[in-house]
Amino acid sequence: MSRGAGTDIEAVEAANTALYDAVEHADLDALQTLWMDDGISVVHPGWPVLTGRDEVLRSYALIMANTDYVQFFLTDVEVSVHGDTALVNCTENILSGGPAEDDGSAGPLVGGLVVATNVFRRDEGGRWKVWSHHGSPVLVEREGEDEDEGGLDDGDVQL
Repeated sequence: MSRGAGTDIEAVEAANTALYDAVEHADLDALQTLWMDDGISVVHPGWPVLTGRDEVLRSYALIMANTDYVQFFLTDVEVSVHGDTALVNCTENILSGGPAEDDGSAGPLVGGLVVATNVFRRDEGGRWKVWSHHGSPVLVEREGEDEDEGGLDDGDVQL
């Protein structure tokens, strides 16, 4: 693989997309191949920092096992490559849902916004692997709410 900047940016974008595709399809095997072998960390919205391959992959297994449907629409994607390290900042526009209804129709869907930072490193084989993921929920003002009313409550945080 060429190490030119344009090619690296495209490769990092593809690796970033693969990360979200693996979660959407609840494909833990694919997810495992996307992460570095050691020194990794993840912060899911509302979770503490998780470090180490076992802890990180276990967290994704728990999320996938307890989420019947999830789809990511990534916006504001910015990629920068610095040698063998790359940074991706993006907004995860998330659509997720619970169990299907008794009649087989889709369960209730919920939308949310998370700002994410994904750090990638190039491995010995030249592949871009996830080194760290950090997701922070975006506070969203509810419709009809006056900014001067003050204070946030649990309903203001969208995940």
